[in-house]
Amino acid sequence: MGRTHALSGWCAGLGVAYAVDVRSLHQSVLLAATTAGFALLPDLDHPGASASRLLGPVTALLCRILRALSAAVYALTKGPRDEKVKGKHRHLTHTLLFAIGLWYATDAATDKWGPTAVGVVVLSGLLLAEAVLGDWVLFVAGAGVIAWLGTAGNHVADLQVVSGWLGLAVAAGCVTHCIGDALTKSGCPFLFPVPIAGETWYEIRPPKALRFTTGTWVENGLIAPLLIIGGVLLLPGVWTTYVEPLTAAFD
Repeated sequence: MGRTHALSGWCAGLGVAYAVDVRSLHQSVLLAATTAGFALLPDLDHPGASASRLLGPVTALLCRILRALSAAVYALTKGPRDEKVKGKHRHLTHTLLFAIGLWYATDAATDKWGPTAVGVVVLSGLLLAEAVLGDWVLFVAGAGVIAWLGTAGNHVADLQVVSGWLGLAVAAGCVTHCIGDALTKSGCPFLFPVPIAGETWYEIRPPKALRFTTGTWVENGLIAPLLIIGGVLLLPGVWTTYVEPLTAAFD
């Protein structure tokens, strides 16, 4: 689901930008690209995921650490009705607690190390997104930076505005990933450690009729195209500049 996670993260990032009153195109694209990338991060607990293969031995080591930590937490906290599994994948990194933890960690890092931490977070998000969506992500982000640097105004203040919301963008990416997984047949233990029906790691999922299997026509032929369309329409100015005049012409 790498592409679907990244596309949904892109849309979520644009939603975050709108919600926090970031209206400029370059700032919105930066937040959207970051969110798209971090929508892949929860799968760092799987050795075959894009996040785990991104930086070779470095991310492979992080993957092994996360899998071991997730398994240990699962063994200590599983309820009487939880599944008899090792808990290495789709457990600790697929929870709201993990998303909130990354939010606060990102905020703390950007507060302490400033532009250096901002650069690391943004670049990580871009590389993760590029790994599944293609080089166009880097092209769009690069064009946005060039356009931004060419504008008049206080660029430092602009950067501070964006950096102040990076933690939220990272968390939104993780939450978006979990929502996507929750729509599949496997579900997602998003609300851990809240006990539900005797399970500490209760897999949140919709009714059977609304679940889908990854890699099928539902994901590739329906969900992905809708996310692509949404990702374009949510860009600042697209709706008011192109869609509204078009709809008005048919009134």
